[in-house]
Amino acid sequence: MTLRQPYTRATSIYLESPVARSAKAQAAAPAAAPPSSNRERPAQPARYQASKEELLGFYEQMLLIRRFEERAGQLYGLGLIGGFCHLYIGQEAVAVGLQSAMKVGRDSVITGYRDHGHMLAYGIDPNVIMAELTGRAAGISKGKGGSMHMFSVEHGFYGGHGIVGAQVSLGTGLAFKHQYAGDGGTCLAYFGDGAANQGQVYESFNMAKLWDLPVIYAIENNQYAMGTSVERSASEPDFYKRGESFQIPGLQVDGMDVLSVRGAAEEAMAWTQAGKGPIILELKTYRYRGHSMSDPAKYRSREEVQSFREGRDPIDLAARELTALGVSEDEIKAIDTRIKQIVVASAKYAEEAPEPAADELYTDVLVETY
Repeated sequence: MTLRQPYTRATSIYLESPVARSAKAQAAAPAAAPPSSNRERPAQPARYQASKEELLGFYEQMLLIRRFEERAGQLYGLGLIGGFCHLYIGQEAVAVGLQSAMKVGRDSVITGYRDHGHMLAYGIDPNVIMAELTGRAAGISKGKGGSMHMFSVEHGFYGGHGIVGAQVSLGTGLAFKHQYAGDGGTCLAYFGDGAANQGQVYESFNMAKLWDLPVIYAIENNQYAMGTSVERSASEPDFYKRGESFQIPGLQVDGMDVLSVRGAAEEAMAWTQAGKGPIILELKTYRYRGHSMSDPAKYRSREEVQSFREGRDPIDLAARELTALGVSEDEIKAIDTRIKQIVVASAKYAEEAPEPAADELYTDVLVETY
């Protein structure tokens, strides 16, 4: 009779797989310190030191966006705007702070469907934007794009896109165009915290860094992806870190302060203009209205919204800065009056403009005639 050898610790090593033995050996070895990164990173941006005239300009632009969006909401309620309508109320400091650092005609901007504010911040006529919202022939897309699909080659504004995250890949392509043409331009590609979880975003990051494309990925983190909070939808809620595995640096910015945003824009533009490739800016902001006009926003409390309105409003913050610079309350009220007149005029223009002719259905479908 053959006796089986007792199972001992000494004989067990022969029963282990090579992978298991290797893992044990690595576990027994002292942990090595992680390698230190010698990658260059952008400096922490300083808050922009605006002159009184510059800050007045920022204030007027933010106020124009606010009053324009309020009137758009009213027109939607009256049935004069159809389809989807996503308002930018509360996020004005982001568009104004970023785009004030860019050069129209050299740089390019692309965004998602919450696009009215971005167009106004780029100096596009409020009349043609409101006319587009109401589907009129005088609109910037001839009344056929509506709220989500506005476009201006003249301004280097490439939409307005309804597909979540699609603009990130297109913006990467615009950055490639700038690099290929050697025109010195940078592409500013906006997207939100919801779109940040889309797969094409990371394909774009990879390509942008491989080729060191001049693109600023601006993540407007307004805390909610439609009705889902960041805490429930993002395993990494610090979106400025999302490019680290692609060696794309990121900065987190107070998106409710136009001067903090402009300071970050200065740093990001300097980074891309120096040929250092893409950079991510996470703008911590907040929208006061629902995701769209059809969203009652029952996923958050009134107290939460009110706390931002009363304590963090970007327009109120800029008004306090202006007061500190010697601008009187009467001057600030006069600006509000003038902005309201501009918005009323744009609504009147849109309501009186004719609708597109029926044969417009067949134009702008193909590049050429076949």
